[in-house]
Amino acid sequence: MPKVEKIKGKMSVSEAGRRGGQKTSKTHGKDFYKKIGKQGGSRVKALIAAGKKYESPQEEPIEA
Repeated sequence: MPKVEKIKGKMSVSEAGRRGGQKTSKTHGKDFYKKIGKQGGSRVKALIAAGKKYESPQEEPIEA
């Protein structure tokens, strides 16, 4: 990993994300991540089902 010059009072976006993730992990624990993972999975499943409804081929009109 390349060395990054530290400037007092500033941090990179990746450093902020890493620190925030560590803090969340310490305060909420594994059960929190399980819960939000299930919520996200349920939402994706619903979106896929809704998308398939619109993706299915429409019936061709009957020409007279």
